[in-house]
Amino acid sequence: MERVTRHIFTAWVAVLLLAGPRALAAADDPDALYRQRADLTRAREAVAVWEARLKSNPRDFESAWKIARATYWIGPHEERDAGRLTLERGIAAGQQAATMAPNRPEGHFWTAANMGALAESYGIRQGLRYRGAIKDNLERVLRIDPAFQKGSTYSALGRWYHRVPGLFGGSEAKSEEYLRKALTYNPDGILVHLYLAETLFERDKDAEGTEELRRAIAGPRDPDFEPEEREMQAKASVELSRRSKTR
Repeated sequence: MERVTRHIFTAWVAVLLLAGPRALAAADDPDALYRQRADLTRAREAVAVWEARLKSNPRDFESAWKIARATYWIGPHEERDAGRLTLERGIAAGQQAATMAPNRPEGHFWTAANMGALAESYGIRQGLRYRGAIKDNLERVLRIDPAFQKGSTYSALGRWYHRVPGLFGGSEAKSEEYLRKALTYNPDGILVHLYLAETLFERDKDAEGTEELRRAIAGPRDPDFEPEEREMQAKASVELSRRSKTR
């Protein structure tokens, strides 16, 4: 029995020596954790590391904007009230990043993204209170770097014009204009094709909208946004199937 126990202990020591440093390194690397964000536990662990770093160094710009990026993913996947609190944390972190580096796009962009997701969680009536701040932040990004993140700001503004009622500044024509501009930066953008499809349907351009859904479904996923784009492709598939049945 003692020999068996010694053998098991020796085997575990070997495993820890081989895998332990790598596992510990991954645990200390929030970027590695965030790449596994399809598992929300890993995304939360990444945020915890970045928040600890930001607490230790309130001038840590990278940790601040990366918190905001991560909460934008986590919040909509949580129960409503918890998700709203997560998004509010993201807004605070994004604003902190924007204050630290006002001429960098990341803080402004992810502040707007979290505000947009929070507005969506409240619905049109209550969500409208965020519309001005969202648009201001996105337009600031365009002035800093129009090509930021493959033209994502054009896509976000296209979505803003689609979601905001016309009485408050929304416009499906402008939505289409911005989304088509986004495609000049990222022709394979799955999210852009899906958003453009929804805008085109609102403009009674059903044939074009259906084609955009097909492009979203068939498009290659960006490795940096694989979890997000997998979800968008699933959404596009559901919408295409629904529309096929109603013909």
